[in-house]
Amino acid sequence: MNILHVYKDYPPILGGIENHVKLLAEGQAGRGHAVTVLVTNPTGSRTTRTVENDVTVIRAGRLATVASTPLSPALAWQLSRQRPDAVHLHFPYPIGEVSQWLLRRGQATVLSYHSDIVRQAGILRFYRPLLRRALAFVDAIIVGSPPMRGSAYLADHQTRLHLIPYGIPLARFRAQPAAEEMATMRARYLAAPTTPVLLFVGRLRYYKGLDTFIRALPAMPGHLLVVGIGPMAAEWQALAQATGVGDRITWLGEVSDADLPAFYHLADLFVLPASHSSEAFGLVQVEAMAAGVPVVCTELGTGTSYVNQDGVTGRVVPPRDPPALAAAIRELLADPPRLAAMGVAARARVEAEFDQDVMVTRVLALYESL
Repeated sequence: MNILHVYKDYPPILGGIENHVKLLAEGQAGRGHAVTVLVTNPTGSRTTRTVENDVTVIRAGRLATVASTPLSPALAWQLSRQRPDAVHLHFPYPIGEVSQWLLRRGQATVLSYHSDIVRQAGILRFYRPLLRRALAFVDAIIVGSPPMRGSAYLADHQTRLHLIPYGIPLARFRAQPAAEEMATMRARYLAAPTTPVLLFVGRLRYYKGLDTFIRALPAMPGHLLVVGIGPMAAEWQALAQATGVGDRITWLGEVSDADLPAFYHLADLFVLPASHSSEAFGLVQVEAMAAGVPVVCTELGTGTSYVNQDGVTGRVVPPRDPPALAAAIRELLADPPRLAAMGVAARARVEAEFDQDVMVTRVLALYESL
């Protein structure tokens, strides 16, 4: 089968959707399918074509970026030249969705509805009528978690919704690092080797809610490790100093894929304090849970509380509520047997539902049915 994925960015650009597209495309290529990914070129107006892990990646020239939306007439031109069997759109990217609606490439079109458009209200006012047409045109819509079915934009399309949770390669997160490596990391990153380790991994964007975590930190024990970069880094680092917890946070910046699993195994608790529904799923939770680490997340009405089950694999608290976040973390750290049981349950849950091979099989079956 010839499969074409369409989105705005692709690794090495960091992001949850970008990584999902990569895992899905590479998983499909590994099953013997011809897979192309059509995105935009983050470095300029030139269109490039490469082959990366058996996936053809076309990065169409980008003129500019407005409200996180790359403007790329070249993407539509490149789309017009493709001859796929199945086109898989990854929402939200208006240029991609409208281009496929107009050009109608392939025998079937699938759209993964990753999240609502939350902050780009200006673009949404213009795009809303086109979005409704694009959603009505596609043959099937994938949602990654049951709460996403409740999106107002999907209300008229319930019969075409298909639940396929996101999946990742779990094996590299399951593997336990050597004791010597863990001891070295504790000595390097923690002032007191026995202090509880709290971990955050993600892009430092407004909706990740790290400011809530920082404001909660004075009311809980532990040292916070922050993995990630992003536009809020300087503001949140200043907030940590103003809150008096600057010495209890280590800002690690970007961490390589090879080194990341060790940080999960170092952690006693993983925290995703997301503040807005732009956080639609939280694949970092799956990574932590695969390492046997319980999670504290927030209830956003999205997939965060579908992945992490309150009272089973961790705790779920209201967003933007530092006292509630601090109380949940204190509660778990004070009960090591319960924390250990949650870690076991977390690993079992991701192995059953969120493995990359399971996701690839389900998506290919959907293509075939169309």
